[in-house]
Amino acid sequence: KQLKAWGFATNPRNTKADDIDGVMQFYDGMAMERGDLDYDIDGVVYKVNDLKLQERLGFVGRAPRWAIAHKFAAERAITTLNQIFVSVGRTGQLTPVAFLEPVNVGGVMVSRASLHNEDEIARKDIREGDKVVVQRAGDVIPQIVEVVDADRKGRGKPFKMPDRCPVCGSHAIREEGEVARRCIGGLICANQAVERLRHFVGRGTFDIDGFGDKTIREFWELKWLKTPADIFRLAKHRDQLLEREGWGEASVQKLLDAIEARRTIALDRFIYALGIPQVGEVTARLMAKHYHSLAAWRQAMIEAGTIGSQARQDLDEIDGIGPSVVDDLTGFFAEKRNLEVLDDLEREVTVEDFVQTVSADSPVAGKTVVFTGALVRMTRDEAKAQAERLGAKVAASVSKKTDIVVAGPGAGSKLAKAQELGIETIDEEIVKLEGQLEHA
Repeated sequence: KQLKAWGFATNPRNTKADDIDGVMQFYDGMAMERGDLDYDIDGVVYKVNDLKLQERLGFVGRAPRWAIAHKFAAERAITTLNQIFVSVGRTGQLTPVAFLEPVNVGGVMVSRASLHNEDEIARKDIREGDKVVVQRAGDVIPQIVEVVDADRKGRGKPFKMPDRCPVCGSHAIREEGEVARRCIGGLICANQAVERLRHFVGRGTFDIDGFGDKTIREFWELKWLKTPADIFRLAKHRDQLLEREGWGEASVQKLLDAIEARRTIALDRFIYALGIPQVGEVTARLMAKHYHSLAAWRQAMIEAGTIGSQARQDLDEIDGIGPSVVDDLTGFFAEKRNLEVLDDLEREVTVEDFVQTVSADSPVAGKTVVFTGALVRMTRDEAKAQAERLGAKVAASVSKKTDIVVAGPGAGSKLAKAQELGIETIDEEIVKLEGQLEHA
């Protein structure tokens, strides 16, 4: 209402629902009205109608805890699966992709769909030449639902995932307990190298304009780009680039200016840009908040490679980082080539220390807090988010570095260890309207 009063264009199709029946009534009404709209929609968003509660609930990465999308049922169509192609991503994961006879699904021509992994293909018994049902999940991502002519004679052979990378020929290995098969070629695999470069310049990382798929692959094939640091040395190829088809003075200068504008980057974005397996935006931010500087993070990751070290224990205690993430992080830093890439990057870019703005009189700023037992006034996620907003570090386990343990009903071994170590233990904290914490 306020946005409309200020003169902004707002969508009139919104309402306030007091209960779940009201929510579903609106959803069903929009599903019926959907086809008559002069724009496309794929569902309805529900939001908590209270700004104070929204602030208290906070975010997970970029996703709010105070809103959720309820998608409409996906539209479907039937077409022929012509071929199963295997693509290779930046982490070396082999992903089977269905090449389809183009078909209109919900107003969009679909010609390919992800098949996810070999177990999914086997479960649905999908084969080349099959007639399949295709839908767009959330009206965006095409996927195959099922085969419709599985009983026909002369079906193709069951699909078998290759045991060698289709790009570089390196072994493709499926680790025990994993659904994915991965190429072990690393930087010698062209697809992995190109995809890692794409990730490095993409949104959420260095966000450099002008680097589309075609451009990155072109520069890779010209051997101008081998590692991320090469991006910041592209200016030396300026004259050669001007001679290439499709590149003029303006477009070349625009690209070089975009590169120069990104020579300084926040620590969390830099960590995410490295493309370490299982290290997404949220995990990268967790580590940036914990270690504060690139030098401290790098040294800690190297030391964490030693089983039983204090650095490894500290890393494992960061709430939200589990054993498999620790293994991927230490594995990355155990590879000499990765350290050389980091050294090269540090000569080209400036990585800013992580600085969290907190209230000057916050009682928990800079302290390490562990939550244990049940919480009554808020959920565990809310409590963690509130503590982090006030400048605290939230850890998963109690150690000598823990400053405060917040213990609720049912607290067990963590509380016992805190008492053994003489760590301050308090009851659940009360969230005041101004966002400060007080001891109960």
